[in-house]
Amino acid sequence: MKLLLKNMRIAETAVSDCEVSDVLIENGVISKVATSISCDADRVIDGEGKLFVAPGLVDMHVHFRDPGFTYKEDVLTGAQAAKAGGVTTVCCMPNTKPTIDNAETVSYIINKAKGTGVKVYPVGSITKGLSGKELCDYEELKASGVIAISDDGRPVENAEYMRKALEMSNDNGLCVISHCEDLNIINGGIINKGKVSEKLGVKGMDRASEDYITAREIALAMSCDARIHIAHVSTKGSVNIIRAAKKDGVKVTCETCPHYFTYTDEKLLSRDADYRMSPPLREEDDRIAVEQAVIDGTIDCIVTDHAPHSAEDKADFLTAPNGVVGLETSLAVTLTQLYHTSKLSMSEIINRMAVRPREILGLEGVSVKEGSIADLTVFDADYEWIVEPQKLSSKSKNSVFKGEKLKGRAIYTITDGNIVFELND
Repeated sequence: MKLLLKNMRIAETAVSDCEVSDVLIENGVISKVATSISCDADRVIDGEGKLFVAPGLVDMHVHFRDPGFTYKEDVLTGAQAAKAGGVTTVCCMPNTKPTIDNAETVSYIINKAKGTGVKVYPVGSITKGLSGKELCDYEELKASGVIAISDDGRPVENAEYMRKALEMSNDNGLCVISHCEDLNIINGGIINKGKVSEKLGVKGMDRASEDYITAREIALAMSCDARIHIAHVSTKGSVNIIRAAKKDGVKVTCETCPHYFTYTDEKLLSRDADYRMSPPLREEDDRIAVEQAVIDGTIDCIVTDHAPHSAEDKADFLTAPNGVVGLETSLAVTLTQLYHTSKLSMSEIINRMAVRPREILGLEGVSVKEGSIADLTVFDADYEWIVEPQKLSSKSKNSVFKGEKLKGRAIYTITDGNIVFELND
């Protein structure tokens, strides 16, 4: 297929606001980037100097619930949600049933993802069955297609097991991702511990649970000179710990989600379980710290921790599982909160959402340049819309941004030169 994108604003360049070019795609690869390209193409999309084109977004932290919990989401519906958000590559976490701790489950996910138009990379578990009792066979997992390892949903409670996993990562090259929440400190808490939890009369999750494990993982990584990636950063303390570690040369990277730099735990005053996730929404000082860390680059990536749950699961505020969907709103929220407020440039946003995740995971780079794989996101930064959960592609509708008016939206998603999503108003 020959696809011509005309009059597009190149989002990954520092001068993206003024650089308008045509992009020609042939056989899944960008063959030419120039002004005024004229050729016979199977399809021409004219951005009219208004639409941006960027490397396809990468969400390195999603839960597709497949296998085992497909009433919440599956690989097919999760991929559809990703495409609708301009995401061409995802990493799905291992807390499935069975756990992603064996080659058979990895193969199941990879095979089911074929033909979806989304590149789905399974994340293997650090310990078998997420039990924290026995390390997995990482060579087997890597050979079967795993790109990273994590016991996401819980920490590896035995520090020596975590240290060993980090040490082995120096040889196997797998990215080690840590869910930093000490379960003993949380001790049954369901929202952030603070004034809101006190007002609601519910047990809170002390931010020390996150800060402690963050500091532990950094110390362990230092001990064996290994890389560590900290998942979904939500506290001021973790931000400060990571920033200091980076200055000391520790090989630490990290991520956060749009809800952590947008909302605070005051959203929980509604007693709506759709605003519950792990780690939880924190307080304003934490929100500001996370936002600043995204702006200054301390936080490397913006992800979603896309965690679908059914309406029945979320019905009771006190007993509902934690987690929110986010693939379809991530770009829009980030543009609304950071680009349209002039806190980040377009190229910086694309760096956090497309470039850095590929670097951290060791994936081939994608760029709007000749010779690059044509995994692209075409979006309108000024497109205004209201998040209506029932219109989302995800099987579950537990969006923390429901009812919000956002500015920015993916219009086309292109994978290997093929249009795999097109917005139809």
